[in-house]
Amino acid sequence: MRVVVELRPSPELLSAAAGSAAGISATEMTGELPGFTLDAGFSPVSLPPGVRFSDTSQQSTESYLVRGEIPDGDQAARQALAGAAGVTGIFADPVIEPVLTCGDDGVVGDWKKVAELLGRTELDAAGLTGEGVTVAVLDTGINAAKVREVSGATITIDAARSWNPAGVSGKAGEFAVDHGTMCAFDAFIAAPRSTFLDIPLLQSSRSGGSQMDGLLSDALAAFAHLRTVLTDQPEDRRALVISNSWGAFSPEWDFPVGDPGNYSDNPDHPFNVIVGSLDAAGADILFAAGNCGRDCPDGRCAYPERPITGANSHPGALSVAGVDTGGQRVGYSSQGPGRLADRKPDICSYTHFLGSTAFGADAPDTGTSAACPVLAGVVAAFRTQWPATQLPPARLRELLLKTAADRGGAGFDHDHGHGIVEPRALLAELRKAAARA
Repeated sequence: MRVVVELRPSPELLSAAAGSAAGISATEMTGELPGFTLDAGFSPVSLPPGVRFSDTSQQSTESYLVRGEIPDGDQAARQALAGAAGVTGIFADPVIEPVLTCGDDGVVGDWKKVAELLGRTELDAAGLTGEGVTVAVLDTGINAAKVREVSGATITIDAARSWNPAGVSGKAGEFAVDHGTMCAFDAFIAAPRSTFLDIPLLQSSRSGGSQMDGLLSDALAAFAHLRTVLTDQPEDRRALVISNSWGAFSPEWDFPVGDPGNYSDNPDHPFNVIVGSLDAAGADILFAAGNCGRDCPDGRCAYPERPITGANSHPGALSVAGVDTGGQRVGYSSQGPGRLADRKPDICSYTHFLGSTAFGADAPDTGTSAACPVLAGVVAAFRTQWPATQLPPARLRELLLKTAADRGGAGFDHDHGHGIVEPRALLAELRKAAARA
């Protein structure tokens, strides 16, 4: 079974490395660990201290994460590894997959209708174009030429700050047209002047997996890279929006719920921890709610209930459900409650419209995969004027939910969250707040 192991380097090792573990290889970090086969190609990932959910697990020192395998179902081997010097945790490294859709209905509207519903004209008039804002798309890679062909405008890709998982070749903005191109196009609708980072996370493969599989440990490494991107930004103009249209569909690849190594329900899994640390540092993090809705679940959905799992249900992230351009919830959009936070999904955005044509001339941009980056573009547009140091991510989330157009009855519900995003109402609310200041 593929796992992530949390380690604290010995004082001797740190001393030899001049007090920093940054230059220590995975092999040096682990030494000989019982029952553990190290993936030496995966560079150790730093996990910040003091960001655990539970008081009992607060950490005062930095730890590091390495990837490898342990024997399937061998509890004795796992216990031996857990007891080895420096090992502080063993966590599941589940397969992650793009949030596509099982829906085969025709398109409902097009991307220009989505732009109209989002108030793109009003946002542009207010200068809310995404200028100076960084949008990271963690997916299969972006084809910038396809985005330009369909939209008629040029998407800006920052190759220097983009990032490939170990073993993934290809240049930022030049990947084959696929799911990631759809996601980039959909974020581009509301924030055409943003700078995009291409993070082809789902190009990472596992033994026996398809091209569209990835591993959660690669997402950990990607988020560690994005933490550096964020902290390198000028503090008074900090603006990083992270769009994630992927998730874990099956408990088969996870430790059981209640196991300390579990991902789906465990806020102290390292990936859930690093999501929390980036939120606290000022990143806006969005996850697709998933396509396991009761009306039309994706065929991969293997959770019998509460399918919004792990970071897709993180309290520090926006969990995005889907509606069509007529305002109707799409049947595949996952319903709550979530596993890390009960009140999920948070909000609805638009999907199932004719947009990028990444999957064919008449094929919709679909799934909560499309809804998530559409909303990411909205967030990026508002970050043009209100950086994270002025309007923290938690406050922006609060205002997005407050100004959403309610659906499904008064207040929050597990089908729609707080309703459909309403950028015009959000702009009016922020202008009122500025006038009062």
